[in-house]
Amino acid sequence: NAPRTRHRIDQMSGQHIPNFRRNYLAKICKDLLFVDKDGIPNWSDKDSPSSVSIGKELVKLLPARPTAPRLAPQQLGVKFEEITRQFIERTFTALEHIRPGAWWFDSGGHISQYYQYKHLAHLDALVKQYPDLKAILGTEYLVKPDIVVARHSEEDRFFDRDRSLFAENRLPAQLTPARRRNYDGYILHAIVSCKWTIRSDRAQNTRTEALNIIRNRKGHAPRIVVVTAEPLPTRLAALALGTGDIDCVYHVALPELQAAVKAVNNDDQADMLDTLVNGQRLRDISDLPFDLVI
Repeated sequence: NAPRTRHRIDQMSGQHIPNFRRNYLAKICKDLLFVDKDGIPNWSDKDSPSSVSIGKELVKLLPARPTAPRLAPQQLGVKFEEITRQFIERTFTALEHIRPGAWWFDSGGHISQYYQYKHLAHLDALVKQYPDLKAILGTEYLVKPDIVVARHSEEDRFFDRDRSLFAENRLPAQLTPARRRNYDGYILHAIVSCKWTIRSDRAQNTRTEALNIIRNRKGHAPRIVVVTAEPLPTRLAALALGTGDIDCVYHVALPELQAAVKAVNNDDQADMLDTLVNGQRLRDISDLPFDLVI
């Protein structure tokens, strides 16, 4: 089904973004972050002393005490996606004066709903009609992102306020999907993958999904980013290092993570974290709305 028309949020000034970040972290503490009887948070790997020590230190630096119940991994993932989607929508809308338009923020749904991937719906219909094609084509093209940011095509008056651009066919522009007369629907702007923690198999799955999004598009590629609460820099590196698939990885609390790594005096993890940050592969969640509006 096509995305519903979203209800526009009243424009808010950028000064609210620090509050949005604080509230985002507070909600993570309340709804997601569980600490067991040994003081080990659920974003740490119990089998990794470095993950446990950094994870415990990171908990101390958050704006609220963790009070979440223990959640099943799937339930935790769904809640993390929704909390992150709300943060992205609120902060992006606060900056909407930089990039005005009819924006849509959603969780779930196939990429075939959006302009660059409409052709995949026809491909999927053929595979269902002729099952033998599945052995040839596979199903990797059926990507279902955690969070999407999309923009609806605009009426001509949005571009042509003095009614001169398209008058008397001076500028045909009959193929661009930006004009609603050419295409009445949503254009995919960004895909956000949410990973509470990172393991090697999850990192590979995320990269594979990103490459399929890039390869299967018709038109420009959307932004492809990852948001995570993983506390161990070497695990972050499994997803953040390298280029060509994922634009950037965003940590839910990067300054706090930097302070936590420094506090435990783990030079190897500190060096890796510096490499990721200085190499422009890892940023804080508060950087994400600014990166998306440019």
